Amino acid sequence: MIVNYRDNGWEIITQRAHGLLAGQVCARWKISDQPLRWVETLIATTEHDDVFNEFQLGPLLTESGGPMDFKMTCFNEQACRQMIEMALSKSRFIALLFARHIGFTHGGEPAAKRYLADLKILESKWIKEADSSTAEVNRAYELLEFCDAFSLIICQGQIPPEERKLEISRGPNGESYQFFQKENRLIVMPWPFEVKSFDVHYECRILKSLRFKSETEFKNALQNATIGLRRLAISAT
Repeated sequence: MIVNYRDNGWEIITQRAHGLLAGQVCARWKISDQPLRWVETLIATTEHDDVFNEFQLGPLLTESGGPMDFKMTCFNEQACRQMIEMALSKSRFIALLFARHIGFTHGGEPAAKRYLADLKILESKWIKEADSSTAEVNRAYELLEFCDAFSLIICQGQIPPEERKLEISRGPNGESYQFFQKENRLIVMPWPFEVKSFDVHYECRILKSLRFKSETEFKNALQNATIGLRRLAISAT
């Protein structure tokens, strides 16, 4: 989960809500530049964090009893295996994108080294079964990573003030994309989307208590939290 401190308590964005925002960004990508396996790429982008369900997995709290931000969590092999198994039941291509994402997020963790090596061995088999190629998987994952990065920047409230520019990521063409806030909209440069402007939204949960005695107490508070809907406009100008 994404955890932001606010004057009125904690703002929590679930991993799945963040993934849905990434999918909204991906859905507007320029048609002429979309990966060949477009629908699978869009689904993988939207569902890339679906297995990390805050109502099922933990740990959720820090030692001081506050909600634990996703950046404080470590490699969870069981969750990753479940994620890949779910993907394989749908599409080898989606499983390949999920495997790339696991490598991207946990590649620097010693605990993940053996599992990632096993995934690498399976990659050539899955590429053949998907009738795909390494280049095609690379291109699709670069788009997923771009949308994931943009969604995380938005959900974490990392939009710079005073029209200062910030890099989002590199897209599937290797080009670096930046954005800045102008009035009430985010300006992306260069513009990679099909339409000249579009709106996105995501849900957040507001918790007034700063500390929780147990994960059960926190889950109950999260389940019954006030829901806020955040809206943003993304535009070429």
